Amino acid sequence: MATATETDAMYRAVALSARALGATAPNPVVGCVILDPSGAVAGEGWHRRAGGPHAEVHALLAAGERARGGTALVTLEPCNHTGRTGPCAQALIAAGLARVVYAVADPSPVAAGGGQTLRAAGVDVASGLLAAEAEAVNTAWLTAVRKGRPHVRWKYAATLDGRIAAADGSSRWITSPQARADVHRLRAESDAVVVGSGTLLADDPHLAVRGVDGAVQPLRVVVDTRARTTLGARVLDDAAPTLIAVAEDADTAHLPGVDTVRLPPGDDGGLRIPALLAELHRRGVRSVLLEGGPTLAGAFVAAGAVDAVTGYLAPALLGSGRAALGRAGIRTIADALRLDVTDVVRLGPDLRVTAVPTATQES
Repeated sequence: MATATETDAMYRAVALSARALGATAPNPVVGCVILDPSGAVAGEGWHRRAGGPHAEVHALLAAGERARGGTALVTLEPCNHTGRTGPCAQALIAAGLARVVYAVADPSPVAAGGGQTLRAAGVDVASGLLAAEAEAVNTAWLTAVRKGRPHVRWKYAATLDGRIAAADGSSRWITSPQARADVHRLRAESDAVVVGSGTLLADDPHLAVRGVDGAVQPLRVVVDTRARTTLGARVLDDAAPTLIAVAEDADTAHLPGVDTVRLPPGDDGGLRIPALLAELHRRGVRSVLLEGGPTLAGAFVAAGAVDAVTGYLAPALLGSGRAALGRAGIRTIADALRLDVTDVVRLGPDLRVTAVPTATQES
């Protein structure tokens, strides 16, 4: 059973892990706090980038000899394999840790087994402490391991009557500067930002992160079946990498030097969403922020590929105009995609509502 000191240290480890959101793909975000034998904090660290030292290594370096006989609190089971870095389970054993507590078991068949290795070496091991909190921060990587595709968060901004644009097509700005700044935070925490060609042609979005210090720019992805993107599009500047997904028979001669991928058609005339996600997963993307319009959002919902929804709701009414969600393969109320609200926050005059599919409807 964990002590109050260990619980406090795990809360700190969870907070540390969140510092690297958007920067570690294809690796997880992980935090670690090491307590010396008296229970005082001896060192802490977090995994900062793929290929760099893991959280446990940073914490061990900070703790030095004070780690011997102490306790390590880690948000994810210490890895048990040698990749670009060595196995953290062995590093903890070598440092003389007496106890290791981790929040979430590693579901990866490659890296799992660290807990067993630690126990075999005589280390006292416990798991499950603040598992829900640690999993919430690391949900993108965990989803990618479990489902073999990136975690997808659909983000939209709408009026209280669900309109994302007025009857004349105008949409800037529905929400406040505070809400728009929060969107840049979401982008900074994502590996890829995805829009459709309709959004690209209507708004010419830039999609890069602004106003977030130290942000790793996400991959900008345009789902453009007929390759209507032009070289003058802002998304093709050098602020961040960009990928254009097109149909297998699309003419891309007008896009020399642009990174494109050809994908098979879906049932709705667009591109197959599972094929798109498989390609992004192959490229190391573990978290996707879907910013596309109602048509693309509907295609993702129909494909069962929305893991979270973040809606920014402005206290305004339009009465007509584009709805937030297009055709999603839902015909009756019984087929509605039911969600559990996990968070409601006020941002200036607006509300940010976050929800996830109910457990019975998760794909």
